[in-house]
Amino acid sequence: MSSLFLQSEIENPYAFYQKMAEENPVYWDQTNKIWAVYSYEFCVTILKNENAHIPAFPPNNNLNPFVLKIITNLARLSDGIRHTIAKETAMVLFSNMKIIGIDAIMKELLRKDFPLNQIDWVDSVCKKLPVLTILKSFDFEEEDCHFIIQNIALLLKIMKPEKTAEETEMLNDLSEKIYVMTEENILKLPFYENLLHKISLSYTLSQEEVMSVCVSNLIGLLIQSYDAGRGLLSNSLLQFFSIKNNFQNQTDKIFIQKMVTETLRFDPPIHNTRRIAVENIELNGITIKKDDLILVNLAAANRDTDQFKNAMTFDIERENNNGHLTFGIGGHMCLAKYFSVHLATEALYYLFTHYNVSFLGNKTEYEPMINARLPKAVWISIL
Repeated sequence: MSSLFLQSEIENPYAFYQKMAEENPVYWDQTNKIWAVYSYEFCVTILKNENAHIPAFPPNNNLNPFVLKIITNLARLSDGIRHTIAKETAMVLFSNMKIIGIDAIMKELLRKDFPLNQIDWVDSVCKKLPVLTILKSFDFEEEDCHFIIQNIALLLKIMKPEKTAEETEMLNDLSEKIYVMTEENILKLPFYENLLHKISLSYTLSQEEVMSVCVSNLIGLLIQSYDAGRGLLSNSLLQFFSIKNNFQNQTDKIFIQKMVTETLRFDPPIHNTRRIAVENIELNGITIKKDDLILVNLAAANRDTDQFKNAMTFDIERENNNGHLTFGIGGHMCLAKYFSVHLATEALYYLFTHYNVSFLGNKTEYEPMINARLPKAVWISIL
């Protein structure tokens, strides 16, 4: 059995996850030379284990300094002291985001005259709203916002461990433009000097090094929000229109927030993450040897019947829905947890209170990705 597959090629990955969690919660995938972990308990163990690190990218001498700075400084890709510095910087950036009205951005995105009042929710809103919200929160100019929105999907290729010659050339050009753009914007932020001083003193870094960490992690927030935010907005709307769940005409904001939280457990955008053992790790009576790769299947853990009662049922009133692992746990837990839930809740509330919305789709197709389950399109009618 292969633990790695494209989400576009499987209709219901959760049946496979459930089978593996019950029969092979820690499974050696000989074909792909990777340990796959499926149960909630063992996923938590790996995520919290200090000897399970983020795998390093293979060397690529053709990447320019701007790409290398971003990769090196991202909290999402680092371990040890580099991760500590990057995470603290990212937390300061998050805490200083200016509050932006989601309503105003939604109005802007939906004000176009769509043919027959039909829109692809993914393309019109999901691919733009999360990134645009972050950009506006840090006062990026309209021209810069437009450029980044137009190119964010290409910039995401920076997260691919292996890059083709064409991707490398494209990233070298694009990363320099976005890096310089972001750096110029950060210098205008009122809290920048305090952040610079704080990080420089705490970790004896030069101002240039601190700036590099700041720029990289603000770019990282944009990258992370694009796929994860897009997926949460898409999957939450699909759950809303599920005939089985019968959520039509529910416009209470508390209800919507509960629905978004349960979507994160039941049908998360990100399905797995990877680690590498830097020392031997004992798990379920098995020795994961040093340098072995590990696939932590978050989506499988979220449906573990030992952790969630009636785990295969979508239930917004389940008491421990917030215990899902979609944002991870431990040192690398995603900092965008509350931002993502708030964004999706506000966006859906705006949609349902301003429009009469109907779902136009049948079978949902997904992007050809291994780690994320992202709908290609979600067609709706808005009147």
